[in-house]
Amino acid sequence: MTDDNSWTDINDHVTEEWKEETTPFERIYEVLEQTHDGQSAAEIAERALVSEPTSRRHLDALVATGFAATAQDGRTTRYRRDDDRVLMTRIHELREQATRDEILGGIRRMKAEIRDYEAQYDALSPEELARQLPNEANEEWEDVTAWKTTRQNLAVAQAALAYDEASEQLTA
Repeated sequence: MTDDNSWTDINDHVTEEWKEETTPFERIYEVLEQTHDGQSAAEIAERALVSEPTSRRHLDALVATGFAATAQDGRTTRYRRDDDRVLMTRIHELREQATRDEILGGIRRMKAEIRDYEAQYDALSPEELARQLPNEANEEWEDVTAWKTTRQNLAVAQAALAYDEASEQLTA
């Protein structure tokens, strides 16, 4: 049995190690990558273990590069990752790591996986399945998550393929 002090010690050690092994900019970048709904510079500073002025300076630089987006909430600027930039990064990484044939093979496999989920659950989407499931249906809830992930990965693979085709047309 583990007591709460052991977990606190472990968390403190991991936090201190993260702070020692990364720069303030790297920590802010990591925190921002996980920020979907937007947070203030002060909230991000607290999570990234930096001062608020340091947080604001690095966040403004990330906004200028297009990695971050802002929204006003009254007088507070809220920062979040730019989802378009994240998508383009994923597309670029896939194009760098896989050949056209590998991407096409992955698309075929993911489409087959999605058809299997549709047939197994007699549902057209993971959202439809989720509306039908009781809370205690653990295995089915895991399938909802896997189905959503497969659908997202399929969309990225298709976008990477379309991007390659468009690039070829523009350079021809």
